[in-house]
Order: sequence, then C-alpha cells, then structure tokens
Amino acid sequence: DDYATLWRWSVDDPEAFWHAVAEHLDVRWTTPPSRVLADGDRAMPGARWFPGATLNYAEQALAAWVDTEGGARVAVVERSQTRHRRELTGAQLVDAVARCREGLRQLGVTRGDRVAAYSPNITETLIAVLATASLGAIWSSCAPEFGTRSVIDRLSQIRPKVLLAVDGYRYGTRDIDRRNEIATVVDALPSVEHVVMIPYLHDDGDDGWSRLLDHTGGQPAFDAVPAEHPLYVLFSSGTTGLPKPIVHGHGGITVEHLKTLALHHDLGAGDRFSWFTTTGWMMWNYVVSGLLVGATIVLFDGDPGHPDLHTLWRLAADERLDVLGVSAPFLMACRKAGISPGADADLSALRAVGSTGAPLPPEGFRWVSEHVGAHVQVQSVSGGTDVCTAFVGMSPLLPVRAGEISCRMLGCDVRAVDPDGNECPPGVQGELVIGAPMPSMPVGFWNDDDGSRYRGAYFEDFPGVWRHGDWVTFFDDGACIISGRSDATLNRGGVRLGTSDFYAVVESLPEIADSLVVHLDATNELVLFVALTPETHELDDALRARINAALRSELSPRHVPDRIEVVPGVPRTLSGKKLEVPVKRILTGTPVDTAASSGSLANPESLEWFAAAAKRRTT
Repeated sequence: DDYATLWRWSVDDPEAFWHAVAEHLDVRWTTPPSRVLADGDRAMPGARWFPGATLNYAEQALAAWVDTEGGARVAVVERSQTRHRRELTGAQLVDAVARCREGLRQLGVTRGDRVAAYSPNITETLIAVLATASLGAIWSSCAPEFGTRSVIDRLSQIRPKVLLAVDGYRYGTRDIDRRNEIATVVDALPSVEHVVMIPYLHDDGDDGWSRLLDHTGGQPAFDAVPAEHPLYVLFSSGTTGLPKPIVHGHGGITVEHLKTLALHHDLGAGDRFSWFTTTGWMMWNYVVSGLLVGATIVLFDGDPGHPDLHTLWRLAADERLDVLGVSAPFLMACRKAGISPGADADLSALRAVGSTGAPLPPEGFRWVSEHVGAHVQVQSVSGGTDVCTAFVGMSPLLPVRAGEISCRMLGCDVRAVDPDGNECPPGVQGELVIGAPMPSMPVGFWNDDDGSRYRGAYFEDFPGVWRHGDWVTFFDDGACIISGRSDATLNRGGVRLGTSDFYAVVESLPEIADSLVVHLDATNELVLFVALTPETHELDDALRARINAALRSELSPRHVPDRIEVVPGVPRTLSGKKLEVPVKRILTGTPVDTAASSGSLANPESLEWFAAAAKRRTT
C-alpha cells in the first residue's frame, strides 16, 4: 500500500522480495538459483545468496544493447578535459567488448585471473571491465591520480596478470604524465605479464589498446559463473594500513544494482545517468551499472572546478541528464560560491541530483531546490565500498526533507543501536548497523581464507550484526540523519557529538572554506581546525567569537571548541572524505606515514601541518 509496508516486507521476507526483484527486472540467469538464500539461512557472516545459480554480470549489462533498437541508441557518452567528446552506440559498445574479450583471451586471461587498470573514467576502462567480467576474470582499478605507493599497496594483494594504464591525463589546465609511475608500479608487480598502454595524454604514445582490440568483433560470449564468483575487488580508502581488498560477486552486484537503479533512482531505457567519480571509488562501479537498466551513462574525467564550478552543471544541460550525482562537499562549495546553475543553463531535463561521500546539511538541500531547480529531487544516499551500494537513500514515492535521507533502501535492514546492541527508539542517535544480509555484501576479502579479517572488519562489536561505523538517527517514518563516522566520535562530558553538525554550522560562515574537528582524549580538548577563504586574511578574535556563537546558538554550548586553529588545508581522501581519525592519531604522536597513506589523499601535503603541530606540543 505504501513504501513503509513495501520496505517491511522486503526485510521480513527477503527470499520473496529478492526473487520478485530478479523476476521483475529480468535477471539473465544461465542457471536459475535453487532458492534465494541457501537453506533460508540469514546468518551473518555466512549467508549464501542464489545457491546453484550461474550468470554473468557483463551479459546483463549488455542485454539492453544487443538488439536492433538498443544497438542504435547511444549507450555511453565520454566527456573529458584530455580529449574531445566521444560516444558509443549500443552496437559499438557490444562490438568493442567482444574485441577486448578476445584480446584479453589471447593474452592468456582466463577465469579467475586478475585484470587491473590504472586509468580514468573513460570508455576504454568501461570496455575493459565488461570484457574482463565476460571471461569470468576479476577486475580491479585505481585512479591515475593515485600515487605509486597506493597503487602497489592495492594491486600487490591481488597479483594481476594484465595491467591497463593511461600514459597521463589532463586535470584542468595541467598535463600530468604517468609513464614513470607506471614503470615503478610494473617493477613492483612481478605477477604482471602484459601491460596494455592507452594513449590518452600523448597521441604518439604506445597504443597497446588498439592492438588489444585488433580482432573481429560481433557478439561477445559470456562465461557463466556461480553467483558468488568474484566480479571485482574494491579497496577501502587505505587511510590507515593496507587497504582492505573487498571482493564482490556477479550475482549480488547484478541484483542489488538493478534494484537500486531501477526502483530507487527510477532509471530505465532512454534515461541518462552520470555521477562524478574516479575509477578508484565505488561510485564508478555504480555508474557502470546504469547499463543494466538500459540507461545511457555519461562519463566525465577532469577537474569539476575548471574553469569554474559550473562545469558539471553545463555537462548536465548539454547531455540532458536525468540524474546527476556529485558529492556533498561539491554541492556545499557551489552554494558557498554563490552560483545559480538553474538560471545559467537549461536543466529542465534534470529530475534528480544525487549526493554522497559525506552528510549533506539542510542548506545544501535548499540550495539545490532554489538554485538548481524546484523540480529536482535531492537524492542523498549513504552506503559504502563494503556493499558497493547505498543502504539508506531515496524513493520516487517519498518526500524529501532538508537535511534528511528519505528512507531505508528496499531489502536493507538498517538500524540504530545503543552500545549494548539494543535498537534505539526514533529520534535517538545510535550506531548504524545492518541486521540481515544483503546480496551485495562482500563474498569475502582477498587472501582471507579463514574469513577472520572479514569478520573482524564488521562483526566483532555486535556478533551476527554488521557494524558500519556511522552515527545515525532514524525517525518515525524511516527517514534518517547520519552524523558522521562513529570512529571519529567527539565526547564532551559523556555526550557523543557527531562531526557533521559542526561542519554544517562552521562552513556556513563566509570566511570558512573548510573545517575539521577532533577530540583529544588525553587532554580532554575539543579542537576545531579551519581553512580560511582566500579573501579572509586571518582568524582574529572577532571571527573566533562568531564561530563560537554560531555553534552555541545553532547546536549547543557543548559544541563550542576549546581551541580554534587555522590550517592551510583540511586533509581529504581522493573521494572527498575528511581524515578525522588519522589527524587525531597524528596529533597524539603517530608518524604521518603510519597514520595515513599519502597516495590515497587528494592533498597529502596537508598532513605535514598537523605533524608539525604535534611536534610543537611535545617540545
């Protein structure tokens, strides 16, 4: 009768729900499953989805593009600051995947081999992931802005046989050559038997890509694999220690992404879908899955702030996007810059703006409504690399309230619990946990044969329940607010404070470009670090007083920091997440190289200020 009862059925009777999803959205099983959950077992970890089933993700992704009608439609558009606009029809994409599959096969790639990429969000990378999947081989990718240490830390764990790489790329106005980095990576990966170079920055470079595709195309073949067979390995951000190699399977990803894109984003044939992402973030895999529902996917590679913050909005207008996804920090940057995309470009086709990567404050919702378009739904979502999807988000059936995520996603038994594991009543903040298995939960971690690393990552705190590491507050109707990472908790007088509340208030001030807050347990200090806008020359007593007054009036006296300090920049991962925990560790004496992996950061130099501050504290 309504979304709430649909959601309740989806978690109370997962076998009926996921069977209905697979049937309704036409999952192309080669061998249908004997049932949805092996023996009906909902235990975590250990639940086995779609026992006995075989399929291939790439076959599902290309299914909408192989007939005459699909072959004539545009399947992929590539927009890049390195080269001119490209597009592929469905027939061209199918043909390229077939030729790439044959090229990989002739390089000796077979089922279970790993194919890795050091390449951006371009058509070649898309073709390669589908060709790899079609063989039953296993994909993994790193964005070319990753430093060599980050690439080696990731790929050395999975020992790829083939590495695809671009020779460089353009970011805004800067040309960034990557040939030396590729040589370093290859030297460190003895498993690599073949390097396929993609001439991207240099037209006269080694064109291994053309040689790889120098085969007869036509219709690709697909190796049917078990539902739990690895499709790709995604890596955690790796801000501390080696990144976790998270293995996702063909069956779970196919069914979960079909559900999310078709039922929550309401995408289908004829729609156009894009999300600003790099190939090192799970949102790239999410965008690729737009092909599953027959949507045209629009890939963008470059600096979203060049030549100005209108770039992605112009992309949305030019390509007539239905859904454009970005990060919450990007939306807040647009708001702070005072731009009004809806007044400057034709965004009448745009019906939704997705937001993820961090909590989106109420002001961000209002900015989209007022300056992008009142007709545009704000699709604020949260999930993670661990599940390669969102577990709280939106529905076309539900209203959107500023600052809130609209609902638990279908099939996602998401709850807030107290430290004893008891479910919190509506309005009370708790740990975000998942109480029942989801199809896209990892089939395991790579090289974790006994499952100990996997269990330790999610199931130690609340046995049998997945702990995700966020603070969340649910309301009576199922909407929620995520208040930041629970491992970055601020504790004032025994009261837990979420970091996102601080940032929403502090970064609303025109003088503040960015901020980060930590609680130092040893001294019981709450310290706020702020990066100033170029127009703001100093943090004087008046600005400190304004920050404190805003925190006191809009949040509470507990939120007023003990100290406010100016920093050159706030350290962030390449996907835009603030490094609260590593900064706290650095300030308490942990060396920078131990606290964070610099190659996984957008601005690694920003950590040096905190290291110097820690040194000053001890001298």
